[in-house]
Order: sequence, then C-alpha cells, then structure tokens
Amino acid sequence: MLYGIAATATALLLSVLLTEVLRVPALRLGILDRRRRLAVPLSGGTAVVLATGMVAGLGDRTGLAPLGTGIGRLLAAGVWLAVLGLAADVWRLRWWIPLTGTAVAAALVVPYAETGVVRGVLAVGWIVAVTTAFRGLDHADGLAGTVGTVTAFGVAACAAAELMDGIAVLAGVLAAALAGFLLHNWHPARAGLGSGGSLFAGFVVASAAVFVRAGQGMGAGAGVLFALTAVACADAVLVVLARRLSRWPLTRGRPDHLGHRLRRLGLAPRAVAVLLGGGALGGVLVGVAVHTGRMSGGAVVWVAAVAAVVVLALVRLPVTPVFRPRQRSTEASPQVTERLRVRNG
Repeated sequence: MLYGIAATATALLLSVLLTEVLRVPALRLGILDRRRRLAVPLSGGTAVVLATGMVAGLGDRTGLAPLGTGIGRLLAAGVWLAVLGLAADVWRLRWWIPLTGTAVAAALVVPYAETGVVRGVLAVGWIVAVTTAFRGLDHADGLAGTVGTVTAFGVAACAAAELMDGIAVLAGVLAAALAGFLLHNWHPARAGLGSGGSLFAGFVVASAAVFVRAGQGMGAGAGVLFALTAVACADAVLVVLARRLSRWPLTRGRPDHLGHRLRRLGLAPRAVAVLLGGGALGGVLVGVAVHTGRMSGGAVVWVAAVAAVVVLALVRLPVTPVFRPRQRSTEASPQVTERLRVRNG
C-alpha cells in the first residue's frame, strides 16, 4: 500500500519533470505535433514511458512490487510500441506499420492459458482496437491525458480488487505519469503526447484490463472492458461510421473525432477535455462496480446506450475541411508573359 502511494507520487513528479526537460531536445530535433495552430513538442510521450517504465521496473527489480508472470513482458512490449510510435512521429510511417506492430505485441502478451485460444484471439483484436482508439484521442489539448488517466486508474482499481498487485501498481503508475504530463498538456498545451505515448498508454491499459478479466465470463468480461474504455470506443466508432457514410477513406486523417465535433458545437477546448473526462469517469465507475459485483452486468447497457446516443447525435454534424495551405500560383499573368516574349524577341 505504502509503496503504491510512493510509486504513483514518484511517477507523477518524474513525468512533470521529464516532460519539461525533454521539450528542448524535441524542439531542436523537430519532433513536433503540427496538427495544432501552434506546433507542440512531443516530449510528453517519452516522459510518460520513461516515468512508467522506471518506477514499475524498479519496483519489480527490488522486489517491493513484483509485476508478476507476463506483466514484465507486457511492459516491454509497450515500450517497444512507444519506440515504434516515436518513429511514426519522426518519419511519418505508413498507417499499417504501427497497426501491425500493435497486433504482434498484443499476440505476444495475451495470457492464452487463462483465456483459451479463441478468446485469446478476440482479446488480441480488442487490444489492437483500443490502442488505435487511444492514438486517435490524441488530437486535442488535454484529451488523451484526461481520458487515459481516468481509464488507467479504473484498471488499477479492478486489479486491486483481484489482489493483482503487479498490474495495480503498473496501471496506477501509468495513470500518475499521464496526470503529470497533463499539467503540460492542458490548454494551451506546451507539450504533446504523440503516437509513442498514446500507443504505449492505450496498449498498457488494454492489455492490463485483459489480464484482470482473463478466465472470467466472456459476456460480462466484454461489458466491463467496454465500460472502462467507453470514450475511446465511442470515438473510434464515430470516426469509422462517419467516414463510411461520407465515403472518406478510413486511413486518411480528418478532423472528425469527438473533440473536433464538440468544438464545432461551440465548446471551449478545456470544456471538451472536462466533458469527455467526465464521460470516461462515468464509464469507469460502472465498469469497476460491475467487476466488483456492486452492480449487475446490465448497468453496462446504460453506458452503451449513452455512447450510442452521442455517436448518432454527432455523426451527421458537418466537420471542418482539412486545412491545406494555399500554394502560390506558378503561372505568370498574361501581361508578364507578353513582356517576356517581347524582351526575348
């Protein structure tokens, strides 16, 4: 208990410090998020990964908080995904490369002994979907950090209820690291998470949740997993449905996520983060209550119903066209052309 409190506090402070320290190298190397009006250095992702890995790894190595069987491999796979995500930020890798890397990492960490082969394969697909959805949440100031913090704490609570101390510490440390990063990412952001940080956070949260629910009922387990990640799932469904309806390629970026659409309705950036963070908290509370037996599995239906209403209400909302800088025309005017013709004879 005492180590858990000390670990989360340490991760929080480390994340705050590292995010600030790594801003200068990120600026000098040009590792920036250019989707916002002002480019933001992507130092937050590296800070979250380092803070989480250092604190959780130290606890496992010293024996104060052993991660347990398979959890060390989970953390290592998450760090590998973070490196792949950082490469995607720097070199603009094709969309299928991070997706394939996530699938391979998920296939290597799923506890097939508890899930079985069929459920294990389904778990791999779910981890890939949630990890990709978390990457999609990193499109606005404070959004991925807020939702990620709430979701990670929810997974930590479920793990603590099952006496899975290693997973509880890992998820709690991740939540604290994201909260520390959030201090720099709150609007107006001074640092961004990037693909490296968002892939790491989504993968660790999704994989840890699978470990917690492994070996339990498939229907109830799926409901709890959905409730814990309701906002990320709703955002992913909204994007896929909207792009299919408008015949927009799924792999081509567009400002059509939850945060974008709420901004179109007139909400301020901070209000969007608070609103979606509140939605994530509601889903997490239901998921934890169902997992611990304090609520029946039917409560998850209400979470799904609210998510469906939000998606259907926003799916037809017009989105802002993708901004493209106007290029200066290379065609000379007729007057200039005539002058050049006369000058050249």
